[in-house]
Amino acid sequence: MTKKLTYAQTIPHKMLSQDPFSQWLGIEVIEVEKGRCKVGMTIRKEMLNSMNKAHGGIAYSLADTAFGFSANTHGKYAVSIETSINHIEALEEGDYITAEAVTDIVKTRVGFNIVEIKRGEQIVALFKGVVYRTSKDWEI
Repeated sequence: MTKKLTYAQTIPHKMLSQDPFSQWLGIEVIEVEKGRCKVGMTIRKEMLNSMNKAHGGIAYSLADTAFGFSANTHGKYAVSIETSINHIEALEEGDYITAEAVTDIVKTRVGFNIVEIKRGEQIVALFKGVVYRTSKDWEI
């Protein structure tokens, strides 16, 4: 028996289907509910920098995807207006990492999100994002 997705859960799946970059990264949607999204991916060789560690943009991109997906679960097209990341631990080829938007504060059309990037249970980076919600509704 297949569980029917809610409107909020459907939006990130639609966004991923229209996002070739996130698909190239190998991002998968793990969990979704309104105001929260968890995604994951595996670090591949072509994602490494000259020090044989994952390029900082990889963790950032995963977190940015979780942030975008989460912010859009409210049903309006939402676009980022400011983001930042703090890298805590280096990542290696083969690491499976997750990014989960754990904080979602909605203030009128502006929203604030905190995303935790983890390798297993270990936090490897923290991402903060500010989003602007447009008046355009998602059509599913």
